[in-house]
Amino acid sequence: MCGHGISLRVENGSLAIKNGFTHFPQEQETFRYFRGDLDRPARIVVLDGSGHLTFDVLDWLAEQDVPLLRVSWTGDVVTVAGGSGYSADREKVAWQQATRNDPERRIAFASELIQTKIVRAAENLTLLHPKPDTLDQTRDKLAECVVLLRRAPPTSITALQGLEGGAAQAYFQAWRQTPLRWKKSKRHPIPPDWEFFGSRASVRATKKIKNRNATHPINAMLNYGYAVAVGQTKIRALANGYDPSLGIMHHEYREGPAFALDLVEPVRPLVDRAVIGFALEDELQPADFVLRADGACRLNPQMARHVVQLVAAAEQRSGDVSTGW
Repeated sequence: MCGHGISLRVENGSLAIKNGFTHFPQEQETFRYFRGDLDRPARIVVLDGSGHLTFDVLDWLAEQDVPLLRVSWTGDVVTVAGGSGYSADREKVAWQQATRNDPERRIAFASELIQTKIVRAAENLTLLHPKPDTLDQTRDKLAECVVLLRRAPPTSITALQGLEGGAAQAYFQAWRQTPLRWKKSKRHPIPPDWEFFGSRASVRATKKIKNRNATHPINAMLNYGYAVAVGQTKIRALANGYDPSLGIMHHEYREGPAFALDLVEPVRPLVDRAVIGFALEDELQPADFVLRADGACRLNPQMARHVVQLVAAAEQRSGDVSTGW
């Protein structure tokens, strides 16, 4: 549920739900569930939005064991109410735990994700690159990685990450020095290195090369798009009853939603496809980007909204981006 004017009420023993308004014109959706109804939802997820509910609703949800989650637009859980106070599906969380604790199952799960990611990255080179006929070496590298994953997958996550890192390096290297079109003006000059696709890493990274704090507009758009994709993946994981923090491939990752970071791996090339396609097809506007005092590049609000729309459209065109979870 999302939008403005969300309403949850108990009427004659049944739960009456009115979804919110998200655009105009729009008819407000209404749902009704009775006690013991086999079709009652496993959980109710409220994404941002505004509205109201009553204490009777909380009692009804607790009685019928239906948790209500309020989630921010980034996918972070703000509140869990009703039900047993636990929003996830215990069987699915048990599967996550068992898969991460079994080395063979863990590497199989992770290898499938990375294989899909590399295949989609190779498709991007064919679909988007201005000179695809010059990329035989890169395509051979990605194809070799896919063959290894299918025939002789790595025996550890560290080895898998090394293989994926080599594929990613070759993939992004293929975009280096690809020219970009800018609407230049004296009022909005651009740095010389913005004339072309640059390195995926920030040029101001010091001890360890990082992709954060992008110093190039393409990287800034990619980082923002990846963040949007992670947020959407967290929301889908929550709605499906998984624990977004219980990672399988990102087993030791302690700084974010590890399971969402697992699931977003095959989605990253879709973000690339949307952002790079836009950058190659359109004339970029210098005013859409802001250089901070530390040299980091950020998107202005209009460009940020556009990137969100690009990512949403790319995911919608791709259909189900999951791998069975």
